[in-house]
Amino acid sequence: MATEKVVALLERSDPSHLKPCDSTEIQETGEGKVMTSYLMDCRRKQKLMCQQLCVLDEMLKLLAGIESAEQFLNEPCPPKPGSEARAAWKALKAEYHQQVQEVEGLIVTLEDNMTELHNKRQRLEALLVALETKKAECKEKESAAAKRKQKAENQLSLQLEDSLQTAQNALRVCDKRLTELKGEVEEQLARVADWTLYRDRLHDMLEVTQNNMQYRLLSVSPSELCLELLPCSTQQSLQPLCLSVTMTTDDLFHLQVFQGTAGLLEESVEGPVRQLSAALLEVMQHYISQGEMLAEIQALHSRFAIDWCPAKRLLIFLKSATTVCHLELDEGYPSAGKARLVCVRKDGNLLDLATLQPPVVNPVLTDWLEFLSSNPDL
Repeated sequence: MATEKVVALLERSDPSHLKPCDSTEIQETGEGKVMTSYLMDCRRKQKLMCQQLCVLDEMLKLLAGIESAEQFLNEPCPPKPGSEARAAWKALKAEYHQQVQEVEGLIVTLEDNMTELHNKRQRLEALLVALETKKAECKEKESAAAKRKQKAENQLSLQLEDSLQTAQNALRVCDKRLTELKGEVEEQLARVADWTLYRDRLHDMLEVTQNNMQYRLLSVSPSELCLELLPCSTQQSLQPLCLSVTMTTDDLFHLQVFQGTAGLLEESVEGPVRQLSAALLEVMQHYISQGEMLAEIQALHSRFAIDWCPAKRLLIFLKSATTVCHLELDEGYPSAGKARLVCVRKDGNLLDLATLQPPVVNPVLTDWLEFLSSNPDL
């Protein structure tokens, strides 16, 4: 559509449609000189005749107004005849020259416009040629692209056919393998059922074994294991005791006891691996030997804000933000020792202990804490 508009514009601006007046042809034929001399002679004759007619007209007007010869002699000299017509003629001549200059200016402008139009026409023709060239190139590229696309589609179709055949072959192989696997799965399911029964029996045996054992394994690493000692044979409800055992490359062990909330003094034992069982038994016996005291302290942890220092056998009771009580337990408590109030500090000042005595004889640690927590003077 754009190309058709461009072609129509070029046809309308064709220079053959313009028919300027060519004066060179007239001059070359010689007719120009004859016409020029003829026109100049006519103009001179017309000018002379016009002047004579003007003089004649003035004379007739003058004679028509004179009644006697004396009046003719006494009349002043009349003005030069034809002066008004000459003034009008000069005005027309000046207007003619002005219009000639305007026409010449328009002719120059027209020539410039024609030159610009010619240049634009040349550029437009060049652009049209370039457009036609691009159009031909685009057609060639489209044709080549269509051929490549057709070739690619053919190759893709062949590849899809090959892939489809391969997939069908693979599907047949998979169906065959699936049938074989179904048989194997059925066999394995039968075995799994047998192993499940065996696992359940082992689990029951493991639970029975763990219930009879006095320790529980928490974690295992290549060089360290963490476990809990379970004092099940005591009458007191003691908490499990956490400890870790580290093995060395020299067949030695390092046993570390953690205090935690159990209340036992943190300690470590070292020795050869063959003595590990004896060391665990010793730690268990030491823990059980203080079972009555530690069970009481462990139970009090859930009731009071206390802190147990096994190295000093000192129990710190925090009644409030300003009141702190220190109690000391004798060796062999509670069977062979007593619980004694050491000091009470309130607002940074020590209080008199003489007035602080539970209303029972030989109060145990629980009696002391209940008395101190309910005492309104503290």
